[in-house]
Amino acid sequence: MKPEENKIEDQEELKNNSEDMAAENLNEAKEENKTNNREKDKVQELGEKLAELNDKYLRLYSEFENYRKRTNQEKADLIKYGSEDTIKAILPIVDDYERAIQAFGENEDNAALKEGVVLIYNKLMTTLQQKGLKAIEAKGEKFDENLHEAVAQFPASDDEQKGKVIDEVVKGYYLNDKVIRYSKVVVAI
Repeated sequence: MKPEENKIEDQEELKNNSEDMAAENLNEAKEENKTNNREKDKVQELGEKLAELNDKYLRLYSEFENYRKRTNQEKADLIKYGSEDTIKAILPIVDDYERAIQAFGENEDNAALKEGVVLIYNKLMTTLQQKGLKAIEAKGEKFDENLHEAVAQFPASDDEQKGKVIDEVVKGYYLNDKVIRYSKVVVAI
């Protein structure tokens, strides 16, 4: 072989080797690019999963806080209004005491008996007031369906009396600012 042919063959071989190396480098770059893309996708996927889990955590935490506040409020209400049924059962007895005191009137014959009944009544009312019982003021007040129950209506003697309570048949009561018995009243129309 001639040196020129060797030279051409060497150049062709060098050219082929360069092309093979370029193709290998290109394939390696493509593989590396695919690997980088997969890693980026994985990082993005993990970021989305993290955001989703964080959102679930915050919602669960908020739900638990609301549950805790609600149960604390229910406990407080139970403590505050737990005696409501007992006090409702005692109210007819209070009514009876009030009627008995009115029945005694100004009669001097039963003064000692009246005094004893009044003392017992006052002691009972003091105890109930300490437990949160408070009478609803009705007579002379404007009729309020949230506090009063109209059992009768009478024509008003003047315009100023219209819509006002003119008589209280049965006294109403609050227990810690909650109405436990509505006042039964007569309303002027």
